[in-house]
Amino acid sequence: MNRISGAPEHGAGVIASYIMGMRCSNDKPNPPASSAQPDSGGLNIGPLRLWPPVVLAPMAGITNAPFRRLCREQGAALFISEMVTAHLLASRDPRTLQLAAFAEDEHPRSIQLYGVHPDSMAAAVRLLVEENHVDHIDLNFGCPVRKVTRKGGGAAIPLKPRLFAAIVRGAVSAAGAIPVTVKFRMGIDADHLTYLEAGRIAESEGCAAVALHARTAAQYYAPSAEWSAIARLKTVVRAIPVLGNGDIWTAEDALAMMRETGCDGVVVGRGCLGRPWLFRDLARAFTGEAPLPPPTLGETVALIRRHLALLCEWLPEATAVRTFRKHLNWYVMDYPGAGALKGALLAAQTRGAVEALLAELPPDDPLPEETLRRPRGKTSEQPRVALPEGYLQNLDDDTPPGIEAEDPASGG
Repeated sequence: MNRISGAPEHGAGVIASYIMGMRCSNDKPNPPASSAQPDSGGLNIGPLRLWPPVVLAPMAGITNAPFRRLCREQGAALFISEMVTAHLLASRDPRTLQLAAFAEDEHPRSIQLYGVHPDSMAAAVRLLVEENHVDHIDLNFGCPVRKVTRKGGGAAIPLKPRLFAAIVRGAVSAAGAIPVTVKFRMGIDADHLTYLEAGRIAESEGCAAVALHARTAAQYYAPSAEWSAIARLKTVVRAIPVLGNGDIWTAEDALAMMRETGCDGVVVGRGCLGRPWLFRDLARAFTGEAPLPPPTLGETVALIRRHLALLCEWLPEATAVRTFRKHLNWYVMDYPGAGALKGALLAAQTRGAVEALLAELPPDDPLPEETLRRPRGKTSEQPRVALPEGYLQNLDDDTPPGIEAEDPASGG
């Protein structure tokens, strides 16, 4: 078997993920439609057959291999890695190789790449394909972060359609039979909407699907997503699936998005933070089954323990516990009975200390129904997106921005 070399040797149990495995598709049979669900026969992304038509959104610092495994244990979907920077992957940067790693038994293997140069993007894709590392590649063109857009990267790239097309073309050409998808936002702001043209370009360049985060970069993660934009994109992109992303907090939200927009599948991001059981609910909803009651605090504690154990296999314990704090906050934030111990939980330095505090939580404490759609993760809005000086004066320019626009901390 081939392996990607140069990765740090942490956590032998899961870091064996560098060993490559054979490709496979999620070929679960299609359940019959019901009156509670949209008329969906599943989702085809190239050769991948997905049921339910659900994708885990790539989230920097969150959707690593342990989190993907935890979500996969809750229900079927396509689970995409956290974003990997193309030029760092192509140069075999050790930390980037770890971000690009998969659990040994993880299939399909799905990775998100971010790049601003056609050559570095193609080189990164070629490395993944030649070393038999992935079953699906997603390209990120939705990052709204000011330090990225002001250098001409992220959500600024679709403003320059020739550059956008060149990057997509480079990835698709290097990928061969591996399906490539593209995720983008509506545009920079209400005056500079790019999503319809981006969808047309992605389709014409051979992408297997497109996903729209139904906000502009200026809107960041607030206010509410504009699902009507997904419906408009669906009227333009006809030959490949269109996926919708934004404000899917419950399984019913996913069904509602598909009914209202006609999209072919949904991308779930912040809705699963602290609630990986959302994938269980989605699997039930798409087969017409009634949702289960929200988990009690005791049931959530079992998920917390499982997540922390997986993370400690992947990383040294001190790093794992520190990394886990944001997840721990999302897990317990809405349980009234966790309030008294929340501060101590977030200050715990070791896995043992976390476990001891978890044992003190009231297991029968219910999750209030009114908290199910409470936003978690990023929630702010930014009034203005920064662009390079003169950027809007020459949108036909296909010159890539400098490598500094490939910020490893970006995301969309």
